[in-house]
Amino acid sequence: MSEGETPAVPGPFAAVILAAGKGTRMKSDLHKVVHPIAGRPMLGHVMAELARLSPARMVVVLGQGRDQVAPLVEAMGGEVVEQAEQLGTGHAVLQASEALRGFEGDVLATYGDVPMVRAETVAAMLSRLHAEDAPASVVLGFRPADAAAYGRIAAEGDGRIAKMVEFKDATAEERAIKLCNSGLIVARATDMFALLARVGNANAQGEYYLPDLVMVAQAEDRHSAVIEAEAWEVAGINSRAELAAVERDWQARRRACAMAEGATLVDPDTVWFSHDTVVGRDVVIEPNVRFGPGVAIGDRVTIHAFSDIEGAIVKAGAAIGPYARLRPGAEIGEGAKVGNFVEIKKAVLGPGAKVNHLSYIGDASVGPGANIGAGTITCNYDGFFKYRTEIGAGAFIGSNSALVAPVTIGEGSIVGAGSVVTADVEAGALALARGKQQAKPGWARRFREMMGARKAKSG
Repeated sequence: MSEGETPAVPGPFAAVILAAGKGTRMKSDLHKVVHPIAGRPMLGHVMAELARLSPARMVVVLGQGRDQVAPLVEAMGGEVVEQAEQLGTGHAVLQASEALRGFEGDVLATYGDVPMVRAETVAAMLSRLHAEDAPASVVLGFRPADAAAYGRIAAEGDGRIAKMVEFKDATAEERAIKLCNSGLIVARATDMFALLARVGNANAQGEYYLPDLVMVAQAEDRHSAVIEAEAWEVAGINSRAELAAVERDWQARRRACAMAEGATLVDPDTVWFSHDTVVGRDVVIEPNVRFGPGVAIGDRVTIHAFSDIEGAIVKAGAAIGPYARLRPGAEIGEGAKVGNFVEIKKAVLGPGAKVNHLSYIGDASVGPGANIGAGTITCNYDGFFKYRTEIGAGAFIGSNSALVAPVTIGEGSIVGAGSVVTADVEAGALALARGKQQAKPGWARRFREMMGARKAKSG
């Protein structure tokens, strides 16, 4: 969820994204930064947001679980370097120095498990780096409701940093400071790696801390500055509970955005969006609706309760649900209707088409104005291959019919209820494919008498 305009940056920059941590508190075989928020891996959020600023390079520092993460990095235009030993955040950033040898722009150091940082904030950090006072680095700070174990920043009124200290190394007086260190920092490439090379590890953890470059620069009579972000923007994720909290907060902001842009959410807390959900104006979304990735909803659409939509396009004026499922490849035309307990997969419904009840339409094309009766299914799979069903404009498919693909139902034709259609139906024809009904007078009465007597004898 990003602003529409691309923020300006003062010059070329590279991003170094730290993602080498083991993530043991997640208790997962899946690498921490691949866990999704709003249908996208958290590292994907970081890289996609940075991509809005057109960075010259994106370097991701990985350790264990590299095989799980590297394909995502490469798919999003990044490159991977390895941190074989986890010796702290400063040491992690240094692993990118060789990859960025000769790069003369700025460097942002950020984290794959801090997924909500906005491009606007990064642009502000870079702009502050190029202010008249020319700080050696710019740190991103925030003021959480509970400062907990975050590192603290003592700053002057103009944002100049007097001191930064990790919580474990802080005095009681320093721990009382409310301004906390998010861990994000920008510096010119020459400064970033030169200062980090002089950072020591004489601290409680015996690690090389990235923020210590601020104090190294200060010892050389060069100041650093801090700018502030909202706490939600720099929320880190180290556990399943924190993952859920970031998801919850993201969803709340997205719901507010949808309503501000003209959608009605009857019960907002029960609607779940994905990172790329598009919702038009005058859309009504009833309770307990989930949007998976790849959904675009046109204007004046109504989505009734308990519907699940993923990878689908719903055009203006259509109605979905309740209890409908649209799977990837579904395209619902203008004014079309998908009713209760209907599943649509890789199928196009033309304008005004109706599939109202208890049906499965997969690998199919349904023409404008066609009506699909209750209980109809397209039999699209033979256990080995998928086949398509083509239903013409204005066709009427009677209830409880099975259309065995590949098959074409002609324009304006009618398929009688209960039919199993295995051959094409020409336009305007009536197709009946069911067994002949027979009646045997008295049979049911005689059957009940016979079985009743048998039961009485055995009991």
